[in-house]
Amino acid sequence: MPCILITGASSGIGAALARHYAGPGTTLVLVARDPARLEAVAEACRGRGAAVETERLDVRDRPTVRTFVETAHARRPLDLVVVNAAINGGHPTGDVETEAVAFETADINLGGALNVMLPCVSLMLARGQGQIALMSSLAAFAPLPDAPAYSGAKAALLAHGLALREKVRARGVRINVVTPGYVKTPMGGDYKGWRPLEMSADEAARRIARGLERDRDIVAFPLLLAVLARGAGLLPERLRRLGMHGFRFQIRKRR
Repeated sequence: MPCILITGASSGIGAALARHYAGPGTTLVLVARDPARLEAVAEACRGRGAAVETERLDVRDRPTVRTFVETAHARRPLDLVVVNAAINGGHPTGDVETEAVAFETADINLGGALNVMLPCVSLMLARGQGQIALMSSLAAFAPLPDAPAYSGAKAALLAHGLALREKVRARGVRINVVTPGYVKTPMGGDYKGWRPLEMSADEAARRIARGLERDRDIVAFPLLLAVLARGAGLLPERLRRLGMHGFRFQIRKRR
């Protein structure tokens, strides 16, 4: 019977994945900063037959995160950990993002992700099995001029995840990096701009779960946008910048 931990589980892709995996025999450990929204997701998952635990947690708090992960794993070994908690970067007027926003984005999207992932890696290596999914973005391949801290954090997460995957997979631990395109989520709704091939969070969750089941090193979608994003890295920088002009956006608000 699987035990699955999901961070950023109160909305968007995290909530959709929780609902996707919810069912009789499954234990979900759901983590987020908003207790009311988190409990609503938990109740929906309990309605599908899952056993659900919730925890209000800021992933930037490294000692607290480590203690929480170790305690959760001691109660019931974690089979799958989805490292999903993240925030937007950028600037509401389209100006250069402030230092405060850039550091906050990096601290949550990269530092917070490592705070969750690395203790889980150690625990899973000791057990000899487990799977960790890191939520990156197609922006890791084609960085967005209006969200440099977000793009940089997601690119670092992609590189770290793929490198670590090679080190640990022979010891029974699987690490996968998920790079979605545009998904209809509350966080995604903060962006004003062109969002080609956007899909629902539920559809994204189905694609992610399928890719994790197949142990894909990179779970990238939608296919056309993934091909374009990955191909952009092969272009001369002048041409890549030209192609990115159509992907400019503004942030409607800061969360």
